Amino acid sequence: MIDIAFAQQTGPHGSSPVGALLFQFIFFILLFALFYFLLIRPQQKARKKHEEFLKNLKKGDRVITTGGIWGTVVEIGDRTVTLKVDANTRITFTKEAISHYQPDFKREEKED
Repeated sequence: MIDIAFAQQTGPHGSSPVGALLFQFIFFILLFALFYFLLIRPQQKARKKHEEFLKNLKKGDRVITTGGIWGTVVEIGDRTVTLKVDANTRITFTKEAISHYQPDFKREEKED
């Protein structure tokens, strides 16, 4: 039978419960730092870059939606973008649905 005093003894190398608790605390801080630098920070940078892309959309830009639809921007609202995908076809999307420019499209900046 295990004695209560035996259960309260320190570890084999004289480690204390406070040292074990401190080690666990440091481990969780390092784990959070790892997740931050490998997952959270890159995702925030990508989201910021995408928001900047959406802010700079102009009429005439040729873009691709997240659903894979290729079109030309014909109208931009506060939350929506209307794309011309064919001669007589226009589709309205939320701005977040616009993924990126078409690969062969390079916008020429007009100089005033």
